[in-house]
Amino acid sequence: MEAESYKGYAIWGHAIFQDGAYAGSGTVTLQNRLIESSGILDSFDTEDNARLVGLEWARAWVDSHG
Repeated sequence: MEAESYKGYAIWGHAIFQDGAYAGSGTVTLQNRLIESSGILDSFDTEDNARLVGLEWARAWVDSHG
């Protein structure tokens, strides 16, 4: 998995398989340093949906804090 570049930040969407579903989360980094992470956002049926929600969270974080 590779980071997506967004407004100068590297953002990540994560999918963690647990309890029969994928937990989604997001991470924001800048110059290889952790800026913020979401924790678990929700559970999803697919890995792709979990990652997409994590990326959406990260973009929203950058838009409001970056």
